[in-house]
Amino acid sequence: MSRPLSSALSRLAELVRPIVGGGAVRFAAYLGLCAAYIQGGLVKLADFSGAIGEMSHFGLSPAPLFAALVIALELGASAMILAGWRRWLGALGLAGFTVLATFVALRFWDMPAGQERFMAANSFFEHLGLAGGFLLVAWLDMQRAPAA
Repeated sequence: MSRPLSSALSRLAELVRPIVGGGAVRFAAYLGLCAAYIQGGLVKLADFSGAIGEMSHFGLSPAPLFAALVIALELGASAMILAGWRRWLGALGLAGFTVLATFVALRFWDMPAGQERFMAANSFFEHLGLAGGFLLVAWLDMQRAPAA
């Protein structure tokens, strides 16, 4: 990299660091990662019979137990991440849940070629990226302080 470009990028980083490195942006990032889980948990909680139907659709039995566990995990782990209480544990919980749920719900390899398979494959890999984001949150949290 040329010296002028490197110098310009260093100056840009110094300008952006106070904004992007601040607590408000970090909280917004955590909230963005958790948004789907908060929304999903609240919707399942508000429509528990719908949540039971979703569990039944994916062959999980007993469906009421799985629905309750999913709600508790989605809301509880999100709260842990947002509050910073055992953030690493909440992030690992949502990463593991996301990977498992992705392999259960987005089996694009079993679908015939076409738009539905294409959309499921995209969603599958987006969810793997989301799980990677949670792994990064766990890793960063473990680097900041000892796991107590």
